[in-house]
Amino acid sequence: MIGIKLRENESIEEALRRFKRECDRNGVIQEIKRREYYESPANRRKRKAQEARRKVKRRFNRYR
Repeated sequence: MIGIKLRENESIEEALRRFKRECDRNGVIQEIKRREYYESPANRRKRKAQEARRKVKRRFNRYR
């Protein structure tokens, strides 16, 4: 669960911006969008395999 504490003399807009940024960093919005619709087990496996390939590719490119 994500929570932020309102800093001294901080406006609501700034706190909301910090909260949204924290949600983006933790992948909360992506998780909500992913769970919005039913995903069949076959599609879930396919998506996980694609994510794993992308992760390996990023690591490989990092060390080039």
